Amino acid sequence: MNKIVLTFGFLSGALSSVMMLATVPFMDRIGFDHGVVVGYTAMVISFLFVFFGVRAYREQAAGGTLTFGRAFTVGLLITLISCVCYVVTWEIIYFKIWPGFFDKYSAYAIEKARAAGKSQQAIDEVAQQMRTFKGMYDRPLINAALSFLEPLPVGLLVTLVSAAVLRRKG
Repeated sequence: MNKIVLTFGFLSGALSSVMMLATVPFMDRIGFDHGVVVGYTAMVISFLFVFFGVRAYREQAAGGTLTFGRAFTVGLLITLISCVCYVVTWEIIYFKIWPGFFDKYSAYAIEKARAAGKSQQAIDEVAQQMRTFKGMYDRPLINAALSFLEPLPVGLLVTLVSAAVLRRKG
């Protein structure tokens, strides 16, 4: 199980990391709204390795049979490895490649509130919220924890679906 989990976990993580690094140079053109769509689409694509990893485990290590619990465990381990790769890549991007990310994002959020016709009080609240978030994101451990929570729900969903589809009784 270890070899399969590690292989597919790092393949998923590598794909996620490469797609994240590939989109960063185009974020000014893509925009933050479309960037979220691109980012989560990339996550779903990278988490396809969870499905393939669970299937490989069933066929190679489990002799063609697999319970839901074991399939979920294998998928979860692959997901966790992929999420760690995602976090490491984001930390590098945030602190080294694009250190002004949160300033640009804050300006975008404030302008979006303004364009939506929000009151000055609501705009001020958005600005305060952005300052609070920036303070959190500027701390590497908190940044890592918050970043880990971005791909995790997607990975868990793919893991649940994979475990349900790929379970096979003997």
